[in-house]
Amino acid sequence: MTKYIKLITTVIFLAAIITLQGCAYGSITAINNNQVVIMRQDGFLLGALRKAFVCKANTNGLTQCASLENP
Repeated sequence: MTKYIKLITTVIFLAAIITLQGCAYGSITAINNNQVVIMRQDGFLLGALRKAFVCKANTNGLTQCASLENP
């Protein structure tokens, strides 16, 4: 019985680690009339790998995106 409890605990722990390592894009802010800043949020190491992308916005979408390490 204890083997099953350890197995279930290990599976739940690994599933939590996998979901915390994903990233999401959010916090879009307009700088001027054609540039936006997009923040990439992550859960790995409490957000140690966050980045900001500065992009030009036009009618076709975002172009010329540049990455910044420490926003």
